Amino acid sequence: MTNTTLTPDRSADTTTYAILLSISLCHMLNDVMQSLLSAIYPMLKTEFALDFWQIGMLTFGFQVTASLLQPVVGIVTDRKPMPYSLPVGMTSTMCGLILLSTAPNYAALFGGAALIGIGSSIFHPEASRVARAASGGRFGLAQSVFQVGGNFGSALGPLLAAFIVLPFGRGSVGWFAVIALLGMMILTAVSRWHSREQAVARRRPVKPPVALPRRKVQIALAVLVLLIFSKNVYMASMSSYYTFFLIERFDLSTQQAQQMLFLFLGAVALGTIIGGPIGDRIGRRTVIWVSILGVLPFTLMLPYASLFWTAILTIIIGVVLASAFPAIVVFGQELLPGRVGMVAGLFFGLAFGVAGIGAAVLGLAADHWGIAKVYTICSVLPAMGILTLLLPHRRDLLGTPD
Repeated sequence: MTNTTLTPDRSADTTTYAILLSISLCHMLNDVMQSLLSAIYPMLKTEFALDFWQIGMLTFGFQVTASLLQPVVGIVTDRKPMPYSLPVGMTSTMCGLILLSTAPNYAALFGGAALIGIGSSIFHPEASRVARAASGGRFGLAQSVFQVGGNFGSALGPLLAAFIVLPFGRGSVGWFAVIALLGMMILTAVSRWHSREQAVARRRPVKPPVALPRRKVQIALAVLVLLIFSKNVYMASMSSYYTFFLIERFDLSTQQAQQMLFLFLGAVALGTIIGGPIGDRIGRRTVIWVSILGVLPFTLMLPYASLFWTAILTIIIGVVLASAFPAIVVFGQELLPGRVGMVAGLFFGLAFGVAGIGAAVLGLAADHWGIAKVYTICSVLPAMGILTLLLPHRRDLLGTPD
């Protein structure tokens, strides 16, 4: 990536696609490495004779580490910009991956998962800030482009595990450190662009935000947190245990189950890229409403469907449910203008933390009641989408019609 490619656009009204695509690509590389953790769970379960609760604790270690640190990173970088923190975050992820590939025991596996979480906590808030800076005012589009890179990375992880890690063994996980080096090179160039862009942005006139009453902001943030809980606990059930559910219910091989997981994660990527631009056009509140509550009939059917209809429902659930998150992030940034990093860190951190806690609890439930019961329990979570009624309308946030 050359400096010419990443020359900053001086207009705040122009979308800088070179930067958006660069940060999305790095998000993909970052999340390929991260997704290998859950993708190799069946291998780790066999090699280390792990129980389901121990699998859940690995997810907990990764996601809660990210959850605790991301809001802190966001707050700090709101006050003191640190554009060159991006390659540092990917370095931590790379170290965690290498540790996973060589870990001699469960404690070392947990340490590798935690290092990957630290990498996420550094990468996501600053990368989300870069996406917004390059958006040219199309904030939903920018968040979708940024986030879809992560979705593609999460989808590629299980596929790469199926065709590379499973045949060549756990040590081959360390081979993926090469892509971290590529990511660090690109992120160094992006950081250089962002540093210059921030200097230009400080000289631009700032439009005063529309001030909502404090209580309305607090209620809206509480609703967004609950919606993130609903969405990400369900997503945790899919990312951590879907392969086990498919193997038990349909007697699939591990490779076949991971291919089904790839189908779901690919659908999540499609939903993410759709959600942001639609939110720019019709309003983020509407997208959140349709995405969370609208997926309920399909989640209720999933535990009882045949293999064919399970595949169809998997795609529908992935597309519809994933469209909410870009809208939720931008909605939160509009609720708290000037706190882009804090909001991104808070919501990405909540997404990781809630999913981590959910994965641990669902692992205990799977050990006690069976893996099929987990999906019966999770099927009702999208009903919390009814809370979207409490969110303010676009005209209240931006002073414009819905």
